[in-house]
Parts: sequence; structure tokens; C-alpha cells
Amino acid sequence: MNVQNNANLKTATEVSPDWWRGGVIYQIYPRSFQDSTGDGIGDLKGIAQRLPYIASLGVDAIWISPFFKSPMKDFGYDVSDYRAIDPMFGTMDDFGALLEQAHALGLKVMIDLVLSHTSDQHPWFSESRANRDNPRSDWYVWADAKPDGTPPNNWLSIFGGSAWQWDSRRQQYYLHNFLTSQPDLNFHCTDVQDALLDVARFWLDMGVDGFRLDTINFYFHDSQLRDNPALPMDQRNASIAPQVNPYNHQDHLYSKSQPENIAFLERLRALTDEYEGRACLGEVGDAQRGLEIMGEYTSGDKRMHTCYAFEFLEKRALTAAYAKQVFDQLEDKAGDAWPCWAFSNHDVQRHASRWGLNDAAMRQYAVLMMCLRGSACLYQGEELGLPEADVPFEDLQDPYGIEFWPEFKGRDGCRTPMVWTAQDEQSGFSTGKPWLPVSSAQAERAVDQSERDTQSMLHHYRRAIALRHAHPALMSGAQVDMAQQGSVLTFLREDATEQVYCAFNLGTDAAEITLPKGNWRVIGEDLGSVHAAETVVLDAAQFCLLTREKR
Repeated sequence: MNVQNNANLKTATEVSPDWWRGGVIYQIYPRSFQDSTGDGIGDLKGIAQRLPYIASLGVDAIWISPFFKSPMKDFGYDVSDYRAIDPMFGTMDDFGALLEQAHALGLKVMIDLVLSHTSDQHPWFSESRANRDNPRSDWYVWADAKPDGTPPNNWLSIFGGSAWQWDSRRQQYYLHNFLTSQPDLNFHCTDVQDALLDVARFWLDMGVDGFRLDTINFYFHDSQLRDNPALPMDQRNASIAPQVNPYNHQDHLYSKSQPENIAFLERLRALTDEYEGRACLGEVGDAQRGLEIMGEYTSGDKRMHTCYAFEFLEKRALTAAYAKQVFDQLEDKAGDAWPCWAFSNHDVQRHASRWGLNDAAMRQYAVLMMCLRGSACLYQGEELGLPEADVPFEDLQDPYGIEFWPEFKGRDGCRTPMVWTAQDEQSGFSTGKPWLPVSSAQAERAVDQSERDTQSMLHHYRRAIALRHAHPALMSGAQVDMAQQGSVLTFLREDATEQVYCAFNLGTDAAEITLPKGNWRVIGEDLGSVHAAETVVLDAAQFCLLTREKR
């Protein structure tokens, strides 16, 4: 495919030090992006091979999910060596070459740091569990059993069951918010913080442009190990864990999101600020207080640059009423927060299927993402309009899905291999048998097919991203006057020189709205933006974008 001449390609000199503010970040799940060796697992050389394609989208950065050395019980989110690359993904030289090529194409590179926990095969944990008086004995969260032998408190694991695992070596329980093979680090120990900051410095020195920080609000636990209270039925929200998981039955007041976390985030930001143009993107996992925590973690200029919560990753439909509710809450709880939005990622069902979107709605949501205040994350294949893949039980790899099957099928359906060429046996992902089956339904939207059709979803995403970059007000301007008019969401984006009026019909029926008065001109016509003099009827999934100079 010829992407080298695409007008959206940027050179490194064109990238602002504040690229993250309003930037578009493309998430790569390395196991499933491109295999260069034929072993059925994607790798760093495969990513490098596809960098020109990514750059052709016009995005500002890539975020690569973990590629560190790992036993792969949770597919890289269980790290056994923070300073080594797992051989299945390649070598440090491969990463260096990828970094150099990305920078030459004007792409920033963010890597996924998993700091809240390690693998149980990490040398730190091997030493910590050996006995109670070794130098790393307090590097993990250890606690004695209750007198009856049961766990220290009622905390639950996101992956099911108690968050405590008995260890016969120390005759104590250790905390794991995820798999039993993912013990939580003890951030109350300063040596742990220092060691993790050294890890961050290692990769910053390598030349990475920032970090996506996994489960950023899980770093600290309540030092008193108080029980979490029960959560009333009407407040249970399955955005973080599936409805069938009893994790939703608790208000996680003490197992995460502790106030001590702020000081560590400020240490991490101070380290990052020693390097020009670097950024920290945090993942906030909290179904009840996600926006509030996001605001706390991005407040001022000493904490995280940006964070994302799960409001737009839920199964709940993104209606005009819900979008306004989210932004009203954000304004109320964290007016100066700089959010980052995602509709899909490696942990949730793809939004095309999750929200039951047709092609027109998918196109509208792509434009909406590019118009909302905040940064944006796109998940690999989202630009093709990929639906969720159907992975049969016998092919499942995700322990989460295996545990809660069939009511919850896990995360494999959004992690199947990227589809590059429709006619190839494995859609161009690999010459061998892939670790997850390639979806035939997704193959119909493969990159080679999409490139040929100028009206495809792929080209639509390119135009939408280009629109965002063409209007600084959409990149980093303020967002004001958000309103719900029936099924239509309207708002204004503005900076010192420009105003952009946005109206999106997120409903299923046509709706008439009155347009603002003044000397406006329509933009985004190539994306489907419609316009009329005073009023406009927006059909389902239609939108109107107008701009004018600010006086």
C-alpha cells in the first residue's frame, strides 16, 4: 500500500512539545498487530513494518501495550523484568530501531508501564516471599491471616474471588488485585517507589516519549487494611468488571485510590519533566469516582498530563443526555482536568458491537471523538470500523473470559489479529497459525480493501483526524455551552482566534435544531457535515460543524 505520500504525514520538527494536549494516540496491542517471524505472535519488527501506515492516519503518537519479559499469564501485564524485552517480541535493538523509525515519521512513542503489580516470577517477589526479614520483605503487600485463617479483609480481585492469596513460605497472605500470579507492590515502601522511578528513567533515557500508566489508581492500598463497604444494588456499575463478577458488589474505598498516591504521581511527573516533550497518560479504573479521580490526578502541572476513565468504554450507549452528564460531572468535580477519551481498547468489547452501531453511526462517532475537548485514543482496527470478533470457547486465551464464560466471554474478541490483506489466509498478520484466530468478518474490512475505497471507514478516519489538526480550537481549545436538544448534542470549541460549533444527532430519529446566528461557514463537508441558514434537520447519525473567526 502506498502511504508515504499521504498529506497527514508529519516530520519530527512539526511536533509540539505539548503534543499530548489534544493529541491523537494510536494503541497497538503487540501480540495482535503484525507478526514478522511466522510464529503467530506479533512483534516489534512487525510494528516497525507497519509504522508508515500508522503515520498515514495522521495520529500524533503510538501507545504500545506491554512487551517486557513476562510469563504471559496476563499477556504482558504480568512483568518479570521491567528492563528486558520478552524474546517473543524481539530484542532491545528491535525496539531501538522502532523508536528511531517512529520519530523519523513524526510519531511519538508511549510505552505501557505496569507499576501496580509484577509477575510472581519477578526476582523482587521471589526474594520478598522467601522470608519475613530479607531486604525486599516489605516490597509487596503481606498480611497475617485472621485468627480463623481467613484472608485479612474482604477485598476482591477483579479477576474473581478474594484479592488475597496464601503463601506457605511466609505463612502470610499477599495482595493481588488481578490474577494470583500478579502480586501487588507495596507503594508505602519508599524503596519500591525509587525502584519504579528508576525503571521509568531507564526508558526515558532510551528515548520513549511517555508512558501509558496501567491501573494508575491501584498503586496504594489502605495501610490499615479496612474492609470495603458493600455497594447498594442501584449503584453497581459494570464498567470495570462484568456484571457477573462480585467485584461490583463493593465500594472499593480502601483497596485503591488512596490519597497517598498523589505524592508518588508528583514524583513521577517531576522525573518526566526532566525530559522535554514527554507525557504521562493514566488509566483510572473506578466505576463510581472515575471522573473525580481523573481530575485529582491531572490537576495543575505537577501531576499527570492526562488520564482516561471508563465513562465512554461502558456498554451504556453514548447518547446526547449521557455525554452531557459526563461533561457536567467533569466540570463539577474537575473543571481544569485534561481528559483523554477512548471508545475501544484491549480490555472492552469493540464499540461498533458494544453500542450496536451501523456504518453511519460509526462515522459520526469518529468525528465526535475528534471534536470533544481532551486527547483521544484509537485502538488498532478501530479506524477500519472492526466489529468484535467471535472467539469460540476452545480458542479462548484470556483467563478472565475462561473464568466467567459464558455470561462474559472475556477480552479475546477485541484482541484478535489485525487484518491487513483480505485474501491472505491469515489476513496478512502472520504466515503461521495466529495465537488467536483471525476473524473472517473483520477480514472483509482489511486495510488493503479499505485503501482502495476512498469512501471507506479508513479514509473517513484520516479525514476526521486531519480536521482536528486543521483547527487548533478542536485540538486544545476550551469547550463551552454544551447542551442537549433532544437527541442532539451541541457544544462550542474555541481558542483565541476561532470558534467551532458542533452538533451531533446521537439518536435514531431525525431532529431539527436552530443554528447559531452569525457569520459561520460549514467545515467537514467531506466527512458528512451538513448546514442550513437558520435551522437544520439532522437525520440519525448526522452532524453539523461550523466555524468562524473569533473577534
